Amino acid sequence: MEEDLVTNSASSADNNSDTLHIFVDEAGDPTLFKGRRGKPLVDSPGCSRYFILGKLEVTDPVILAHKLTTLRMEMLNDPYFAGVESFRPERKKTAHAFHAKDDLPEVRYRVFNLLRAEGTALRFHAVICDKNALLRREEAKRAADQTYRYQPNALYDSLVRSLFSKFHRLADRYELCVARRGHKDRNQALTLALEHAERDFEATYGFSRGGSDVWRIRVSDPRTEACLQAVDYFLWALQRFYEQRTHPQTGEPMPREDRYLNLLWSQMAEIHDLDFGPERGTYFNKQRPLTLEERFESGKRKKKKP
Repeated sequence: MEEDLVTNSASSADNNSDTLHIFVDEAGDPTLFKGRRGKPLVDSPGCSRYFILGKLEVTDPVILAHKLTTLRMEMLNDPYFAGVESFRPERKKTAHAFHAKDDLPEVRYRVFNLLRAEGTALRFHAVICDKNALLRREEAKRAADQTYRYQPNALYDSLVRSLFSKFHRLADRYELCVARRGHKDRNQALTLALEHAERDFEATYGFSRGGSDVWRIRVSDPRTEACLQAVDYFLWALQRFYEQRTHPQTGEPMPREDRYLNLLWSQMAEIHDLDFGPERGTYFNKQRPLTLEERFESGKRKKKKP
């Protein structure tokens, strides 16, 4: 099992400088309604306010996978974690793979430090959809056409198109590993979304990255793909910044947390907040850092019209 984690990441790594290795996962969920035409669920318990798609560029996936697997095995054999629920193999949590939501704070601290120590070997990009803004757009479509139905997969595909049509790091070849979603095979839809992104890129910048011939796409399970576990940590840091949580006992709103985002900010190349600010959203990067004051302080910026 542990060798598989490294082998899976190594399967796409040729360690050539002209190959870019990219790992993609999501945070939140694309759900808007209860059923296809039911009542809106955004902001209700168990439904996220934001849907985030992120990609992590990894200089050497084999090395990163080895480091993550080694760290997890060290903690699995550490008496300090003996008997902890998430480390019980039958629970299929930290004993099998890192997952920020399930991991103990002590585990998260060590994983975050490992990722931060990788420095420029890791570069993260994300696109973020505010589902309240999306809900307004979808309800307008439903009002105009009674036969219209919202498709959650369409949101995912549109974010894939947005994420990959941007002018990010270029290479001769792209090795793309995408986290598996559910039980249905959506490889064809993913390929189509990337083809649209390629056409968008060429139309915007006037040259091609090579088309589908330079992309090698595979879908994998984060439980057996260590580099996808790294993407999960970057996404979790961003999600803790954006999502408004409530106290489990009192139900009162809890402060958003920016410390995880701040910890990894030097490796976050670009965050595109699609529904904040002007018509095409706002880009946060080194020149415009993403802060709680900038994003959530009232009156700082006019909201985009639906």
